[in-house]
This record gives sequence, C-alpha cells and structure tokens, in this order.
Amino acid sequence: MAEETAKASETSAPQGKPPATGRASTPPKLRYQDIPDLKETFADSIGQWIFDGQMLRIEFTVTRLDPGGTPEQPTGRRLPAARMVLTPMCAVELIRQCQQLMAALEKAAAGAQQATAKTPTPAG
Repeated sequence: MAEETAKASETSAPQGKPPATGRASTPPKLRYQDIPDLKETFADSIGQWIFDGQMLRIEFTVTRLDPGGTPEQPTGRRLPAARMVLTPMCAVELIRQCQQLMAALEKAAAGAQQATAKTPTPAG
C-alpha cells in the first residue's frame, strides 16, 4: 500500500514553474515516508458524506452497544470517530482508487469461486 501511495504522490505532484534560465522544469519526484507512530482511528461504519461545492466531508462512525441490553433487542449508539475533509481533486482520487480496489476484490472473489467449483467432491 505504501508503494501505491508513493506512486500516487509522484503522479499527482504539482507542476513547478520554469526557472528564470528559461529551461523547462520537471515536477518534483516525491517518495512516501511512513510515520510509524501516527495515530490510527477505528471506525466500523461510514456516516454522512457532505459536499458543499468546495470540500467533501466524510464522517466515520463507531457503534457502541448499551450495557445491560437484551440479546433479543440490543440498543446502542453510533458515535463519530473521525471526520475527513477532502478537496474535490482528492475526493475524485479517493473514489478512483476505491473503484480499482473494488475491481481487484471482485476479480479475487471470482477466482475463488472458480477454484471452489473446480475442486472435485469426494464420492460418497
């Protein structure tokens, strides 16, 4: 995943201005640098998506069950865990990468189904 992020960073680098010498400049080559102690946030569902015309806001939520509820009818709350605000260009890139991930998952699932179908069943 880090490699994909690095590739995305390299391809989405902003175009630099040509130096005063008149030679055309190339965009900077960016490399991914991990931050191992970066705090992570757990979410088990996605709440609202709000686009106001300039920014996309996505709310990630977590479910907390109330103690003492009955197993037949548990009760609980859905609480915000994090909010992410993206520029339109970043939101488009997020959606594009989600589509690529979905295609890969569908391909893997189809391959697993074919492998299961081809597995001979023992004669009884």
